[in-house]
Amino acid sequence: MGGTSTEREISLSSGQGVLQALLDAGVDAHKLDVGQDSIDELKAGQFDRAFVILHGRDGEDGKIQAVLETLGIPYTGSGIAASALAMDKYRTKLIAQGAGFKTPRFLFWQKGMTLSALDDFHFPLAVKPVHEGSSFGVSRVNAIEELEAAIEKASSYHDDVLIEEWIIGGEYTVPIIAGRALPSIKISTPNREFYDLTAKYTVCGTVYECPNDLTADEEAFLGRLSLEIFELLGCRHWGRVDFMRDKQGEFYLIELNTVPGMTPTSLPIKSAKTVGMTYQDLVLDILACTLTQ
Repeated sequence: MGGTSTEREISLSSGQGVLQALLDAGVDAHKLDVGQDSIDELKAGQFDRAFVILHGRDGEDGKIQAVLETLGIPYTGSGIAASALAMDKYRTKLIAQGAGFKTPRFLFWQKGMTLSALDDFHFPLAVKPVHEGSSFGVSRVNAIEELEAAIEKASSYHDDVLIEEWIIGGEYTVPIIAGRALPSIKISTPNREFYDLTAKYTVCGTVYECPNDLTADEEAFLGRLSLEIFELLGCRHWGRVDFMRDKQGEFYLIELNTVPGMTPTSLPIKSAKTVGMTYQDLVLDILACTLTQ
């Protein structure tokens, strides 16, 4: 847990919840706040397995997974390659698009490009860092006059920036646990322009609907779609797939998260609760995935 990414505080909150759930279940669990000495600590700890609850860079991009692979420690979540791919929003979209899945029209913005590259794009646009999570550095841009500031904001987190057309419609997310798609959650932000960092982690009127307005057939379709994308990228154990649904009812992939939040307000917990799973159930199901490694 913890680490050094922009999502450190969220990871600490998630990690504390997971640790307590494991201890309450009688698991011999120990906290490891990842830093420069973590490899030595992992070696000295003689751990049977690792529950990875690091969010963001260094935790979801394949780096800690590579360390654990090298040390021969089974761990929760996706492997090295799948973690690296899913953390990269641009390459995730390329792979999904190549396989025939819908994703908003996008541009990989690089230094030296001019705004004319976006002349035939339709506003509003989403501008985001390619390798960040929890909406860090993300802006909704409603007019061309706002673009430069949004690009500068995103590039302050990472040189690589993704710009995509904003799908007008509902936002849905599907948690995946042990090969099973849990019920989707519809997210609405009546007091915020979009589901940003504030909407995710503070009390500001964000509305979560589970069950929501999808019919049984639409819910089943979205679950299958989520699993297909999850498997396409080679992900395993658990994760979350995010979509926007346009006014015609089409679902567009936004991104895939291989280590979702496990804070008290996090989405997998809300979905699991609707099918009778407690927080502890969720944690133990994820941990059990390592028994087959």
